[in-house]
Amino acid sequence: MSNDKSKRTADSPSNREIRLPPLPPPMGDTVYYNRELSWLAFDERVLAMSEDERLPLLERVKFLAIFASNLDEFFQVRAAGLKAQVDSGMNVVSADGLGPGEQLQLIHARVKELVRRASAHYHKALVPALGENGIRVAGLDDLDTAQQRVLRRTFEREIFPVLTPLAVDPAHPFPFISNLSLNLAVLLRDPTDKALRFARVKVPSLFPRLLVVEEGQTYVPLEDVIAAHMGMLFPGMEIASHSPFRVTRDADLDLEEEDAADLREAVVTGLERQRLESRAVRLEVDESTADEVLSLLRDELELDPHDTYFQPSPLDLGHLWALYDLPRPDLKAAPWHPRTPHVLARVGETSQGRSGSIFEVMRDADLLLHHPYDSFSSSVEAFIEQAADDPDVLAIKHTLYRTSGPETSVFRALMRAARAGKQVVTLVEVKARFDEQANIEWGRTLERAGVHVVYGLVGLKTHAKVTLVIRNEGGRIRRYCHVGTGNYHPVTARLYEDIGLLTASDDIGEDLSNLFNHLTGTSRAPVFRKLLVAPQSLRERLVELIHREMDAPDGHIVMKLNSLSDPDLIDELYDASRAGVEVDLIVRGICCLKPGAPEFSEHIRVRSILGEFLEHSRIYRFGSEERGQDYWIGSADMMPRNLSRRVEALVPIEEPALKERLEQILEINLADDTHTWTLDSDGAWTPLETDKGICAQDRFKELAGQRAEGGRSE
Repeated sequence: MSNDKSKRTADSPSNREIRLPPLPPPMGDTVYYNRELSWLAFDERVLAMSEDERLPLLERVKFLAIFASNLDEFFQVRAAGLKAQVDSGMNVVSADGLGPGEQLQLIHARVKELVRRASAHYHKALVPALGENGIRVAGLDDLDTAQQRVLRRTFEREIFPVLTPLAVDPAHPFPFISNLSLNLAVLLRDPTDKALRFARVKVPSLFPRLLVVEEGQTYVPLEDVIAAHMGMLFPGMEIASHSPFRVTRDADLDLEEEDAADLREAVVTGLERQRLESRAVRLEVDESTADEVLSLLRDELELDPHDTYFQPSPLDLGHLWALYDLPRPDLKAAPWHPRTPHVLARVGETSQGRSGSIFEVMRDADLLLHHPYDSFSSSVEAFIEQAADDPDVLAIKHTLYRTSGPETSVFRALMRAARAGKQVVTLVEVKARFDEQANIEWGRTLERAGVHVVYGLVGLKTHAKVTLVIRNEGGRIRRYCHVGTGNYHPVTARLYEDIGLLTASDDIGEDLSNLFNHLTGTSRAPVFRKLLVAPQSLRERLVELIHREMDAPDGHIVMKLNSLSDPDLIDELYDASRAGVEVDLIVRGICCLKPGAPEFSEHIRVRSILGEFLEHSRIYRFGSEERGQDYWIGSADMMPRNLSRRVEALVPIEEPALKERLEQILEINLADDTHTWTLDSDGAWTPLETDKGICAQDRFKELAGQRAEGGRSE
């Protein structure tokens, strides 16, 4: 815990006293909560983390930035989809009985509350606390004459030459407002005829959003500096008003995949069309915006009043990441340095004249990895790097959904392996939302290095996280595998909680070979020995496992996942509860299941954990201690898209020691009472209040330390 001046006192509030408003009641006889409103409830829990005064100040700033960025994505994808349904006349009713128009109305009401609450929190809590700790976020009027003079020189020399004012008149049509750009709407008055004119000034993104007045001391929003010197942009005109605004556009790619001769080129074309034609779905404006400006913006952007969200400046609180990046360790949580499990410590070291090999370790026993507590670089990255450099490795096959690009060790290793003559295949998912362009470019880079690149599948996204290494060992072909819950992304591997399995299992190796052949070739879906793969077998097998628990006198199901929204799987869990099966769900985000309701879900409990790291792993456990328990990990959440429209893979964990590790992880999650919220039967999320003081993420750090030292992690 930091020693900043804003840390919690005995009488100060925290999220312990917060009970989020319940979700709207299900419509009619339905027993599902609305997916979109459940997602907003998740983002509200993120906002509550920012309001929690137990956290170090800059951690609270970070959570407010995450809240704002989450909301941007929600409107680009979810709200945009609902608006498209309304405009096309498609009255697609959600599982909870709401049409798209009804959902948009409820979304608008809830988001207005969230935006109002976030803005008040920023101005009344965070800004004063930052000032008390020597980080002053100020307006121009708060600066002295000398400071204003410094900013004016900065504006004249650096910013002014870049700005391009765009007037709107008969000769100048209303300009295209790019997605998520920050702009200033300016009302001008001509002194000669007193007529009002409109102009738009885009706030350039190449400058920092917060301009430094005194290094590490005072910061002023860039848009405020531009607004204060607006007269230089419009000489001879009177500035009647100026106000910031921001537009969010539909970010969904409209692809006609079935007719595409080249999926990669179809995505490229779709991205260009999206950039030029995507419709506006949200308008954010300062609450002081003039009525004339508001009316013009709505008309030109073809938005309704309920698409407009008012808040006091600054807009786009996602810019607060810049403050979090300040070198102020006293205002942040102590940084966590991932540990290398003792069993991997000898990998790469010289022993008796030879280097330790990760393949030797994997032949001895399967390895279960828990990131970011266990190091990603000394495990997964080391696995792929050694495969690239090992002369006995013949081939590497790999899926890439999101990564940070060619500078990463995994990326370089794949290119190095291809240049060395190994068979290297990478399935690059070009439809990974918001990473489409980057994945296309990275795929081309891999191709130039000699990697065989497959750009996804028509009609399906490949979301599975798998790597297969094929090695010649004295004339015998052996397969080495990694199956995980997270992307091969070294940055998020330090921020996201994920599980991975390194194994030399023959059965899993053969399954992955068949999976890659299916993904890269033109074969019918194979039958897998161990893996559960969507969309072929995953849903069916999960239902079978649920039914097995229903037939047992001591049925018990535990699921840790990101989202639960598939109506059919929810119905199966309701049936399990009716049969007396105990069901514990650890759901980070969306949960459309209604727990604790008499008659159909009284044996179901739902909790959500938010903390320093993003809970991202998917773990599924079926069975009881007496009968034995089956464990699965992998890439799939329980959502219609994961089960029916994506290639996903779950792998069983069968080694007794690793099953104990997974059971320990689940038990610690179920014991957490520090950052846990529980979902009530009325749809309200409430912080869990006990006197145990157990923080799951802190406990996992301790266990990772024990593994690094060679001790047992129980």
